[in-house]
Amino acid sequence: MYKIKTLNAISDIIYSQLSADAYTVSKDEPVPDGILVRSAAMHDMEFNSNLQAIARAGAGVNNIPLDRCSKEGIVVFNTPGANANAVAELVTAGLLMSGRNIAGGIEWAMTLKGQGAEVAKLVEKGKGQFVGHELRGKTLGVIGLGAIGALVANIAGRGLGMNVIGYDPYISVESAWSLSSTVHRAANMDEVFAKADYITFHIPLNDQTKGTINEDKIARMKPGVGILNFSRGELADNAALKDALASGRVASYVTDFPNDELLGVEHVVCIPHLGASTPESEDNCASMAAAEIRNYLETGCIHNSVNYPELQLDPTDSARVLVLHENIPNMVSSIASAAAKEGINIDTMINKSRKDMAVTVMEMAELPSQDALDLLAAIPGIIRIRTFANN
Repeated sequence: MYKIKTLNAISDIIYSQLSADAYTVSKDEPVPDGILVRSAAMHDMEFNSNLQAIARAGAGVNNIPLDRCSKEGIVVFNTPGANANAVAELVTAGLLMSGRNIAGGIEWAMTLKGQGAEVAKLVEKGKGQFVGHELRGKTLGVIGLGAIGALVANIAGRGLGMNVIGYDPYISVESAWSLSSTVHRAANMDEVFAKADYITFHIPLNDQTKGTINEDKIARMKPGVGILNFSRGELADNAALKDALASGRVASYVTDFPNDELLGVEHVVCIPHLGASTPESEDNCASMAAAEIRNYLETGCIHNSVNYPELQLDPTDSARVLVLHENIPNMVSSIASAAAKEGINIDTMINKSRKDMAVTVMEMAELPSQDALDLLAAIPGIIRIRTFANN
């Protein structure tokens, strides 16, 4: 029986993946094999030695101590694409608000409360201050063509009649196939900046991307550009943005991540982080996260991990030994040599790596003895060993 701890309220759809005969799920579980989390901060948490996996029901994993998890052999998963449709729809709304000052118009209309029969006349008299631009024929730049960025690009091109130019040096084959043929792929960000009337950012937050929307990059954008940020607030240098908005260099900034510096600033629309706030999105994220944990705990398969390599394993009648280890020279040969010394006859051996972390899988007729496994575990660089008995 596997034990799963929940750190936030998670959709009950997880029980379609975590059956009651094989899993206990509780927010109070003291020694879990897996953790399901949404936004709860985990950096100060102590992890029990049984903990094998953490699955984040969402894309961002800034609330999880990834380095510590890697060193302790805890595989961390996220759910890319599960909330893509919800976020893409909100980005589309943000694009419309960027071009038409809809939010400002709504705020102004509310000030007419109590004017009685004069409201209609006042509306006709005052609406001119909210004149905006149509999106058809304008150019949208999309930085980051993952699940969300690709959807936004397709909606803008096919549905709104925009010219779309996208940039993503790490685009996946799946995302590339999903893109409309009308989306032009730029060679670099500068090409996007030079051509786009509106730019939307769909990139992860890390040390390299923090402050991406800064004075230097804004200076390379078309004057009067509209910027959208539905990824993470820290992608933007707020001081540079405010200066650019004040000068008119940036016409508007729409973000799903409000902060005190930007609230109330003219031409800024702050949405209260509603990107994934739909029941459909929450169900999709929860179901995917639960399935990722289940597959890893039961078979060793790793899909959508952010700290260990992708590892697709076919069903087998063989015994399976999964070794999580550092990605250092001669590790695979050390494992194979130790196995041979203990008389372990390996039928199949697979090795996958991702940056500093790696996984080696051995399949054999039957599981090695505990003494043999202990000798394997003593090899420098090995972090954790998991075993799966024959079916």
